[in-house]
Amino acid sequence: MEFIDLKSQYQQSRELINGRIQAVLDHGQYIMGPEVAELEARLAEYSGARHCVTVSSGTEALLIALMALGIGPGDEVITTPFSFIATAEAIVLAGARPVFVDIDPVTCNIDPALIEARITPRTRAVMPVSLYGQPADMDRINQVAQRHGLPVIEDAAQSFGATAQGRKSCNLSTIGCTSFFPSKPLGCYGDGGALFTSDDALAAAAREIRVHGQSQRYVHTRIGVGGRMDTLQCAIVLAKLDEFEREVALRADAAARYDALLSGRVGLVGLMPGHSSVYAQYTVVVEERERIRAALHAAGIPTAVHYPVPIHRQPAYASLSSPDACPVAVEMAGKVLSLPMGPYLSAADARQVAAALLQSVEATRNSRAQAAELLG
Repeated sequence: MEFIDLKSQYQQSRELINGRIQAVLDHGQYIMGPEVAELEARLAEYSGARHCVTVSSGTEALLIALMALGIGPGDEVITTPFSFIATAEAIVLAGARPVFVDIDPVTCNIDPALIEARITPRTRAVMPVSLYGQPADMDRINQVAQRHGLPVIEDAAQSFGATAQGRKSCNLSTIGCTSFFPSKPLGCYGDGGALFTSDDALAAAAREIRVHGQSQRYVHTRIGVGGRMDTLQCAIVLAKLDEFEREVALRADAAARYDALLSGRVGLVGLMPGHSSVYAQYTVVVEERERIRAALHAAGIPTAVHYPVPIHRQPAYASLSSPDACPVAVEMAGKVLSLPMGPYLSAADARQVAAALLQSVEATRNSRAQAAELLG
């Protein structure tokens, strides 16, 4: 069993993907070829945002968003410590300081109720993360940000295709950023990403920044980066986009099977009312995770931990806040466990995973009970 079955996904779209790749090889425009503009138009239409700007990675999307907003040295950006490192990394690379706010233990997304207390005169933006495929509570986050005149950048690297109150992730705030890393629900075969906004000025700035700050060839009107998404990768995403809605539905079916097998027996990351998830990961919450993970590995079932060390406790970022600043994030980092997930996860495989998980959880509980009895 594979944690993410990209091979089956390729076989489902083999002719579409191969045809798109061959078209790029035939026309030879490997940088900013016609597939780039085509993909941007289709993604903008899908999301509902006025503009989509493709870039070289999800990390680059976050950095370009910050640069387009003019955020830099001396500024602060409020974010979550419970995410992949790229969230805080982009803030630091822009010259700003990440300010970490703890998470909601039910969804593992940033807790909107804690944001306002961390806003200072130096705060320039809020960057929530839509973790595990579910948007953060963007309505409440936007309300707080609007009271203080702050833009909101949604780190939607894991949630493209999900919805909140009927609106698509990436079109829930000032700017949305996503990733097309191969393991994402909509992934390419290398690095790639995109930035979404309905603000014309921000879109224009982002387009210039991704090509070294050029407004026209060899005229550099702003500081930029080499942040273009390759034409070949855009072509692959275009081919996969034709199957994306079907695969999102299949992911929801797989999650529903897990829910039916595990709900009430194992802790699950919760789904907010009015939200949908694309289940970039299907994540459970367990005690003695490493023992359970070892048992699953012995049964031939791969797992992953997203994420074992919160960002504010990472060595490179430890000086930014107290290690005890976000206790819920620390607690969840020790308990979350992601199971095999994908549109082509079979019902039989889901049952096998669930059975092995429940068996290992029960064995762990019995062992703890025996130890407690011995201690007395």
